[in-house]
This record gives sequence, C-alpha cells and structure tokens, in this order.
Amino acid sequence: MWRIVKLIIFIVFGCTSLCTCATQFTLNFIYSTNKVVVTDRYYALEYSIYRDGERLQTVSLGTGMGGFIKSRKTPRGFVLFGRGDEIEFAIEVDEQRYSQLSISRKNIAKPVTDCVELSSKEGVNWYGGNEQRWQDYPIQKLVHKHNSYVTKEEFNQAIAERYWFNSHGIYFYVDLDAPLFIDQNNEQIDFMCLIAKRALPYDIYHSRFDFTYHIGIGLNARDVHMKAIEKFLGKPSGHPDEAMVREPIWSTWARYKADVNETVVRTFANEILSFGFKGQFELDDDWEKCYGALEFRESKFPNIKNLTDWLHSTGMRVTLWIHPFINKNCSDWYDTAKNAKYFVADHSGNTDTQWWNSKRGEAAYIDFTKPVAANWFYNRLNQLRKDSGIDSYKFDAGESSWTPPDPVLNGTHRQHPSKIVQDYVRTVSMFGPLVEVRAAQNTQDLPIFVRMIDKDTRWNLNNGLPTLITTLLQMNLVGYPFVLPDMIGGNGYDNNPPNKEIFVRWLQANVFMPSLQFSYVPWDFDTEVVQLALKYVALHAEWTKLIMERFDLAVSTGAPVNPPIWWIAPKDKIAQTISDEFLLGEKILVAPVVVEGAIKRDIYLPAGIWYDPNLDITYDVAEGRWLNDYSAPLDVLPYFIKN
Repeated sequence: MWRIVKLIIFIVFGCTSLCTCATQFTLNFIYSTNKVVVTDRYYALEYSIYRDGERLQTVSLGTGMGGFIKSRKTPRGFVLFGRGDEIEFAIEVDEQRYSQLSISRKNIAKPVTDCVELSSKEGVNWYGGNEQRWQDYPIQKLVHKHNSYVTKEEFNQAIAERYWFNSHGIYFYVDLDAPLFIDQNNEQIDFMCLIAKRALPYDIYHSRFDFTYHIGIGLNARDVHMKAIEKFLGKPSGHPDEAMVREPIWSTWARYKADVNETVVRTFANEILSFGFKGQFELDDDWEKCYGALEFRESKFPNIKNLTDWLHSTGMRVTLWIHPFINKNCSDWYDTAKNAKYFVADHSGNTDTQWWNSKRGEAAYIDFTKPVAANWFYNRLNQLRKDSGIDSYKFDAGESSWTPPDPVLNGTHRQHPSKIVQDYVRTVSMFGPLVEVRAAQNTQDLPIFVRMIDKDTRWNLNNGLPTLITTLLQMNLVGYPFVLPDMIGGNGYDNNPPNKEIFVRWLQANVFMPSLQFSYVPWDFDTEVVQLALKYVALHAEWTKLIMERFDLAVSTGAPVNPPIWWIAPKDKIAQTISDEFLLGEKILVAPVVVEGAIKRDIYLPAGIWYDPNLDITYDVAEGRWLNDYSAPLDVLPYFIKN
C-alpha cells in the first residue's frame, strides 16, 4: 500500500546507507524532485527542503543533538538520536505534484524549539496563522513574543489555527496535542519559532508530551493550500442560510450598546423599514434578567413573543445575542449550575472567572466539555427559542482564556485547553444555518458563520478598517470561508462613532464579502449616505448568487470564498503582497479605498481580462498591471469583473 517503501535514503559524502560517519541525512521522494536534507553542523542541527535542486526552506532544530548524531532507518524514513533526544523524519505522502512528511518527537520532557526561516534570497511570503488585533498581511511581518497558541481574548486571538504556508508552496501544520507557543521576529528576526513546552495554559500535570508537525510541499501556494484542506483543515459540511447573505443584519450593539428595550427595538426596526431596507434584526447585549438567566427582563421586554411576532410580520428574521457565562448575582441559575458541577473549575475546585460584563471572580464559564452541561445549556436555549419566537442566535466569546487559570476539562490532558472552544462551538452550531460564532479552532467543518472579532472605528492596522480585508484573507486562508465581517463603521468604542467617510468606505469594503452587518446606520449621516447604502446593499444582493456558488464550492472542495488576489496568479510576486485588495471567488477583484481622505488609489490587476463597470473599460492584462491614481471619490467602489 505504501509507495514509500520504495523510499531511498542517502547519506552524502558517498554513503549509500545510514552511517554515523556522515553529517547529512537525505530524505528523497521517489515520485517528485522534492527532498529534505538534515545537516549536523556539530553545534546545531537543521534541515532544508529542496525542489528541483533549489533550496526553498530551512528550519533549525532545537534538539541539542549536533555532533552526537546516530541514526536508524525506518520503513518511511529515519530516526536521529543523541544526547537522550530522538527525532523521526517520515514520509507520509509521495506523489508527483505533492509531497508530505512528518517530524516527530515522542514522549519528551524538556522544551523544544524549531525555528522556521521566514525569508529567502528569492523572496517568499507567508500566510495563515492566527486572527489578531494587528492583522498584518502577509504574515512574515508579525511579531509574537512566546505567544501561547490557544484561542484567547488577548491580542483578539479568537482563531488560532496551527497552520502556516508560503508562496514557495510549503506548509507547516502542528498537531493539536502539542503544547505550542510561537516566537516570531522577537528573539530571532525573520524566524518563526515553534516552541513546545510543558507550561500553562497547557497541561502541566503530566511530565511528558509529544511534538509532531507535518510539512506539505506542492507546486505553489494555491496547490499546497488545497492539499492542506484535504489532509488537515477539512471542509465545511454545509453553509449558512442564504437569507443572511442576501439581506443585511441590523444589530443593536454598536448604536445602542446595552441601552435596549422594546421601544428601542420597535423604533430601530421602523427606521430600517422606512428608509427602504430589510433583513435580520439582531438584539444584542442586556436583554436578560441577569447575565446567564436566558430569560427576558420583563421591565425591558414585557412580551417578547408579541415583539418577535411583530418583527416577523415586517419580513424580518430575529436573532439574539448569547454568551457562555453565568454571573454570581444571577443566583437562581448560578446556584443550579454550581451545584450540578456545570462550570469549568480549576484543580482546587474554584470556578471563578471574569468576562467583560462581570467583575473579577464574579462569573463562571459553562463547561461544554461535559455533555450534561452542554445539553443543559442547549435545552434552555431551545426552550427560549420556542417561547420567544427567536429564529436563532449570535454566540459570543468561547475562547479558552475565559476559563479559570489551569482548568480541569473533560477529555485527555493533551486536548487541554482547546477542547472547551471546540465543544462550545459544536454545541451551539446545532441551532442551524443562522448561527454565528466568533471563536474557532479545528472547527472548519461546521456550516456556520464565523464572525470577525470586534473592529475599532479607526483607519489603521490597529484593528481598524484596513484589517477588515486582512482578517478576511487570514480567515479564508486557514479554512474558514464563511466570514461574517464585523459592524460597518466599527464598534465606536471609547465614544468614537464613525464619521461619514469611514462609514461609507467601510460599507464599500464590505460589499463583496459574504454578509453586510449594520448597527450604525446610513440615516445617522445624510441623504447621500442613505442613497449610497441602498445602492451598495442592492449591489451585494445582485452578487449573492455568486457568493452562494462559492459557498457550495467551499462545501465540495474547501476552496476559499474570498481569496487573496494571488489565488488566480500564485507565481505573481506583486500579487502575493497585496493587502488591500481581495477576490470574490475568481470572478471579482475588489480594491476598496481604506486610507483616510483618499479619493484615488493604485490598483494592481493580475493577469486576465478585467472589465471595469465604473468606467466601462476592459483591461487585457498579460502579466500583471498597475492602475496608478485610479479615481475613487467617496461614492465610488473600485471593482473589476474577470472575463
């Protein structure tokens, strides 16, 4: 069955079998020109990846084995050992267009650091990794300082996929059971160091752990990414409801924050309808009796069923904001859950935690790793949906960092702490295709929207408008194609609501993404903004068919819905670096204005025949072309349709 039994392992300097005299160990793939060469430099150990004789990638191995190497042949590769350390190189896939190997250390006790070189003399660009506040793109620019690679509130790291790939056509995927930390451009510039060590927030009660990662080698970034989807990331089992795509979501959050009641809802809904809009009404924070009750506060909502019936009569769907916590002052529900042991506890039995709507130690996180607790939460929400007439839910939080420090979770110690995220998201996904979540790790198979973390109303890469695009690309390139962009105009935190310019530019940038989500509204500005909003909402609806076609393709193949522009020109070095343009499928290239005060911009078109509907011009581009100083006043969204 294994082609790789035909594997030939060479040691250079004339050796044709494994021998301890050599300083290099070569793993050759039979069905391609790819090979991996491990070099013992006596003071250090490193390996390099070659294709057609060209070195594409180098990784230094933090094993301390340099100069003391012994080796042992295996059916799929070889094992190197010395000074008490052991590391295995094994071929997993050997095909003409694709090679895959694993690098494994089993049952180890001391920290290990493997450092991946991020630069090359030919120039290389990197993609994937985590969602974060400063969402630089390509990601070789990012800085990580011994970052624990779990989902967490810190850095806005709501998505933490252990997957990175580059423009040479190489990916790295780290197994989920490794206690992984990342140090990038910190102790070593132009290196991303993969650190495995027994330390919080991972399990610290077992003395040993495994550290295995996989390397895929393809022809280019697109090919190797599709292989990563096939081998590791997976593809969604279905897709969100088309209604959430075609029509906007209208949330109470950014505009009203927690100041919501029935009067606010009716007033807001009537405004939406009176200006010619429709869609999905989303009731956000502070509707409960107390946080975690999952019952409406009657002083705010005296008859929620009548209210949802009225909203439905206007043609609107209704969704409701939900979180996974219960505050202590919500005593009836808190005591029930506490007594039933439904909360995440630490090793001393303490369940106290804190989230943004509680003080320190005044809340607890429901333990979704316990099926009985997850079912209790699900059943209460299901009853709420029936009683209130709510259609579905927006699920907030869920990151592993919300648990008490050093939690005890139901599952193997090697699933710690990420199992809570996966089990939370999988539990709530059962509410169907109108669901949205914000936390994700190894949940690419779910047919639901994953929302970008809250964006700030600003123009820079510090979680501002430009990161609407870079986060869209990051999420698509780690296997989450059903991206729900955050509120148009941002959240207006720190008493900083959007002005007219940033609101319109944000709306334009959002048009060819999967869904539109308003909270600040066009009529907060002037008639021009209302007309522009109607125009762009209609444009989004016009292209919904294409979005849904890409949703279907994501389900069948895992392909991204909104890829970067290099997706259709993977060898184009300029396209590989463009961070302020994106594609819808392979049909539309979008180049929004994301610079304050700008009324023109430079646009890069990769090879192809591109029609500009704004100017009624067709560009026949052979090898990539810049359109310099493209005119884009406030009412213009530059986009191009590929023939």
